[in-house]
Amino acid sequence: MNAYSILSQTKCLRISDGQIIPIFSDLVSTERLLVLIWSQLGDFDSLEYAWWLQKESSKLRDKGIEVRAIGIGDRNSGLKFCEYTKFPQEWLFVDPQAQIHQQLELYQGLSWKLPFLSTAQNAWLNLMLMCAGIGSPGTLSEVFRGYIGDRQAPQLIDNEEVIRSTPLPPIKGSFFKLAGGTGFQRPFELATLRLRNMSEVLGNWQTYVPQQAYLTQRGATFLFNSQGNLLYEHRDRGILGFAENMSNPLEFLWENA
Repeated sequence: MNAYSILSQTKCLRISDGQIIPIFSDLVSTERLLVLIWSQLGDFDSLEYAWWLQKESSKLRDKGIEVRAIGIGDRNSGLKFCEYTKFPQEWLFVDPQAQIHQQLELYQGLSWKLPFLSTAQNAWLNLMLMCAGIGSPGTLSEVFRGYIGDRQAPQLIDNEEVIRSTPLPPIKGSFFKLAGGTGFQRPFELATLRLRNMSEVLGNWQTYVPQQAYLTQRGATFLFNSQGNLLYEHRDRGILGFAENMSNPLEFLWENA
């Protein structure tokens, strides 16, 4: 069974009203449908992906692209996620036990088990190993890119924008000009946004991650046309690997116009 067939039969809890419904049930006629299968809603990848969608929201509307996302969590984590990221509640569904991830045969991440550790402790161990690049190709290079900058990526923070990232003091976007200029991703710019995300999640951990068994589960991206034909797909192979081109994660949308 192909991805569209699986997704068209999938029922999940919709954040906006708490109903368990088919995720495509309220779709209007659309030329393209972007379906995002996210990891934990408190995961770096989910938060960062939502940030990019918010940043390009007007372009998505102009291109007539409908969006649906399924993340691992419950309604409370979904509500918190939407409050923080401004991701529309009606676009977001949750799957508490990552069943859709299993049906689509997505990468579960490392699954080493030590008999003297609990399920949650083993999940944490595997997550830490993946953050170190073990079983998670590209993670370390992506972490470093957040610190050293990327001239192939757009500028992420406007000069007048103020970033509040505990434990750092508020940082104005113009500060990053000192690290290299404007018009591209400056050194520490992406790392600062990731620190803000980390502070948000750690401060609300139980809300964002009610079930720790799926900490290492990775996600995927699917783009379909109006007939349900697959135009593009990306299956995540590691942490901070939610896009084929991390310098411009939504590039595939404009290439498949």
